[in-house]
Amino acid sequence: MFIKERLFLSEAFVAVIVGIIAGPLVSNGINPCVWENSDEVTKQLTRCVIAIQVVMAVGIELPKHYFQKEWLTMFMLLIPVMLFMWLTSGLIIWSACICPTDPILANSVIKGRFAEKHVPSNIRNALSAESGANDGMGFPFLFLAIFLLGEDNVGKAIGKWIYETCLFQIALSCVIGVIVGYVARKLLQWSERHHLIDKPSFLSFAIALALFLMSMTGFSGSDDVLACFVAGNAFSWDNWFRRETEEAHFQDVIDMMLNLAIFVYIGAIIPWGSFHDPVLGLTWWRLVIIALLILLFRRLPIVLLLKPFMPAIRTYREAIFSGWFGPMGVGAVFLSKIAKEEMEQVYPRAEGQEDAVAIRLINPIVLFIVLSSILVHGTTIPLFKLGKRIRSRTLSFASTS
Repeated sequence: MFIKERLFLSEAFVAVIVGIIAGPLVSNGINPCVWENSDEVTKQLTRCVIAIQVVMAVGIELPKHYFQKEWLTMFMLLIPVMLFMWLTSGLIIWSACICPTDPILANSVIKGRFAEKHVPSNIRNALSAESGANDGMGFPFLFLAIFLLGEDNVGKAIGKWIYETCLFQIALSCVIGVIVGYVARKLLQWSERHHLIDKPSFLSFAIALALFLMSMTGFSGSDDVLACFVAGNAFSWDNWFRRETEEAHFQDVIDMMLNLAIFVYIGAIIPWGSFHDPVLGLTWWRLVIIALLILLFRRLPIVLLLKPFMPAIRTYREAIFSGWFGPMGVGAVFLSKIAKEEMEQVYPRAEGQEDAVAIRLINPIVLFIVLSSILVHGTTIPLFKLGKRIRSRTLSFASTS
């Protein structure tokens, strides 16, 4: 509370600083990079956190029938805006990993008393819904490039992308999410009416739903993150579960715990030594310029341009805030591990040689941009409050004159 209300810092910012101090750069208390299969550990850890968060902190927290009411805004944010972010990111660093808006970092800033007091609910709901959906929607952008690199024939690559990614991963995960979310809601309501479930089990049902979906979609091979988000919306479509649990604050506790844990971990895995590697062509000044270009041009121009077509964004001041606030965090780390895993199949390592340069560049570039986003987006949310103060003082001065 003190950090948000007085210091204007997000929990993610503070957690990353703690992770940096605890990591190999300072105290070397924890060093996940030396663990066996550290990339797999990072991928599964970020996958679990995102899946639970998009069910609990995003899907369940959205207002009743939100996607039905704000379908045009969501369409604009998930199709043209995301396409622009992908193209812009690709022009600068050729990476789809940083295309989606991160739901974990977004929730660490747009949730809580500070955000409820200073950021309008229409903006908070729009950004939360977009961040939850587009982490799963990032798969088509990532795998299109991977298939084009891995297949000799462009037609074969496009066909594989359509039926494997668009239909099997995206469409199937949406169908699974709707069915599982709807059945889970009806089952929980029936159990509550017949007194077959106690309060602790009732409160933790959303976590069980996320874990069940992860195992189910993992078995089928579809997109578990998108399935969890869709299921969370279907589960709370009538707002019943949110009304029943809003006084318990259980969701807030889990949300805070997961945010702090994952961002401490990210702070500990930042590869400081790789940020200046002449062999890879990396230098600090190049990474800083890349991060600035991404932060300024990845999202803001297209949101301002499409503001008239997004009813949930009512003013251009809100459009500036929505366009600026497109954080990259846990989702980017998760996608980078998938990208690295897939690229190792495209460019297999020869015996006695290192990985291809394209593979070795993924980790330092993505983590530097994630670090930049956490530092910048975690400290600039007061700008929205500042805008209100400037406007109110201007109005007061004008009325006095």
